[in-house]
Amino acid sequence: MSRFIVFDVETPNARNDRMSAIGITVVEDGGIADSFFSFVDPEEPFDPFNVRLTGISPETVAGAPAFPALWEKIRPLMESGLLVAHNAVFDMGVLKKCLRAYGIFWKPYVRYLCTVKVGRRLLPGMRHGLGEMCAYFGIELDHHKADSDSRACGEILLRYLNAGTDVAPFIRTCSFTEKEKCREA
Repeated sequence: MSRFIVFDVETPNARNDRMSAIGITVVEDGGIADSFFSFVDPEEPFDPFNVRLTGISPETVAGAPAFPALWEKIRPLMESGLLVAHNAVFDMGVLKKCLRAYGIFWKPYVRYLCTVKVGRRLLPGMRHGLGEMCAYFGIELDHHKADSDSRACGEILLRYLNAGTDVAPFIRTCSFTEKEKCREA
């Protein structure tokens, strides 16, 4: 495992079956190799809570691609390494539901890693929210901005990898054909 595709999504509403933004950070060869960000037109209404949390509104995504067009662009990137997210069950779940909502078949199973799970094992007794972990490691964060969140998660992953952590025991598989949720256990 030498290439990690760290991603973070923001959602427009509580259904969490559409994206309003996605940030992707590529971790490779001991550093951040590349990044990608896009707003996404969710083609669904925004909840006021999500607008307050993320700062993303219908006006923000005006002119942004809808997920199917964006997926054609990011699919090769998402397939180029192990997926990683902070609290991965959420991000993997949104990706899975978004693909399903648009009738897009990707693959039956996707392998992924959750930096929260790794952190809980390595640093027990502390909170593992993204903000807390960034403060602990001295990582800059503009929270609930998908590009900043994915980069921060990538930096956290690098801290674990550079400390010699074997992440293989933390890799999980999510079924993209079943209606069940992606699981951490």
